[in-house]
Amino acid sequence: MKTNCKWEHPYTPDPAYSKRAVYFSMEFGIDTAMKIYSGGLGYLAGSHMRSAYQLKQNMIGIGMLWKYGYYDQVRDHNSAMKVLHRERFYSFLQPTDLMFPVDVKGHQVQVQAYYLDPEVFGTVPMYFLTTDLEHENDYLSSTITHQLYVGNGPARVAQSIVLGIGGAKVVEALGGAEVYHLNEAHALPLAFYLYQQHKDIDKLREQLVFTTHTPVRAGNEERDINFLHGMGFFAGLSLEEVREVTQHPSGDVFGYTPAALVMAKRSNGVSQLHAEVSNKMWEHVDLPAPIIGITNAQNQTYWQDPQLKAALDADDDEALVKRKKELKKQLFDIVADQTGHLLNPDLLTVVWARRFADYKRADLIMRDLHEFYDLLNRAEQPMQFIWAGKPYPGDGWAIDLFNKLVQMTRLSHTAAVLTGYEMNLSAALKKGSDVWLNTPRRPKEASGTSGMTAAMNASVNFSTFDGWIPEFAQHGHNSFVIPPADPEASVEEQDEHDYQHLIRILKEEIIPTYYEKPKEWLRIVKNSMREVVPKFDSGRMADEYYRRLY
Repeated sequence: MKTNCKWEHPYTPDPAYSKRAVYFSMEFGIDTAMKIYSGGLGYLAGSHMRSAYQLKQNMIGIGMLWKYGYYDQVRDHNSAMKVLHRERFYSFLQPTDLMFPVDVKGHQVQVQAYYLDPEVFGTVPMYFLTTDLEHENDYLSSTITHQLYVGNGPARVAQSIVLGIGGAKVVEALGGAEVYHLNEAHALPLAFYLYQQHKDIDKLREQLVFTTHTPVRAGNEERDINFLHGMGFFAGLSLEEVREVTQHPSGDVFGYTPAALVMAKRSNGVSQLHAEVSNKMWEHVDLPAPIIGITNAQNQTYWQDPQLKAALDADDDEALVKRKKELKKQLFDIVADQTGHLLNPDLLTVVWARRFADYKRADLIMRDLHEFYDLLNRAEQPMQFIWAGKPYPGDGWAIDLFNKLVQMTRLSHTAAVLTGYEMNLSAALKKGSDVWLNTPRRPKEASGTSGMTAAMNASVNFSTFDGWIPEFAQHGHNSFVIPPADPEASVEEQDEHDYQHLIRILKEEIIPTYYEKPKEWLRIVKNSMREVVPKFDSGRMADEYYRRLY
């Protein structure tokens, strides 16, 4: 057990990043071996912790030690998706003597912190919280940290209390911090705990900053304020104090995001477009300052294949093409193992892989099935297509769509659907794809960072003009872009517009260029690889957070 814990790093912090900062996130995608993440939010947080370490920032991370992780995505006997919850053990984490009580619905729950040493995965020091303590907690209390994004409302609130208030107590024991960074509003009880100490909104704001990730209004959590109060969400504050400090004078529907925006001194969206959308979405809220844009990024050191990078740096086209084909073969071994399909590394391979959500439109390319199968089965210049991604386990619509795609491709020689979308499979798909397809309904994608790591690995982005794409993409130069649809049009009209351009660009530009103009294709690939870094490497992002938010 790690005892006498204190704020320390294996390096002297760089003077540019000396302010003591704590980063709170409900999930972290640090490494495939540590399955405490769901998707993009976690990948982003993990890259941030790696880059903070590389920049020698005076930061620590606070997260949750999920006993069963998010879930294992497996198949049943008919290849339909199944959800498996499997207990996880991490011998590389050290239990600590940091144990504190938090109040959940008038009941004391003990929270213990586990320590992740920076040398394990190359992150800043990190502490992960658990209530799964056999001798200290009853069974119900011990289940709070069992499962990420559990569907049960009271359990979700309890998780926020553990992360926010339990995490704050860990930081206190380590000697305190100057800046508390909420990555999304899951840990919002932290703000009320800090306010309880000062009873001064200006002093609270000096310590608190907030990152919002969700441009979809329905995706921003709301709950009954009386229910939250009874659960202990507000750290002992009266409802009158809560309403005053959050500028929520009336009504029982309490929004996490507007409260965080009001209580933080500065807030940011995760792309420049997302900042614009967020300021408009929350224009009815009296914010201390406008929401700024700090565009998400990913850690190049972790995500980019070293041999691809070396070939690019040496301007060795032959080596780059050779390595890309090797990476395609590695991906196709995974496809063959899972589906029995043997894909051809010489053929153009398009991948759609991300969280299954309605607005992301996994099946947009199948809007006309005849057209889709024609693209797959043409005698000349055929296309291969791979899907992957995890639906939320309680989202029946998304699971049905996933299963529909499985059924519609199970007899195809050139299309496949993969399960088990963990960090290693995500990396394999980026390294093994030629085209990274991204089809969100604009402007509902906050950032969409998967395309950044695809570009680092010689996969060309093909996307709607959403999230980070407007800051990077130049059609025909480093990417291919579907022109923006009219946002005032109906959903059906927007989908038809985007589909028609998707097919047109595939047939008239992407497919002919790949097969008929390999030098031109390689030029686009290299432009993409060279221009995605350093702007979309998380070193830029981690630096920008210190300079602009902290």
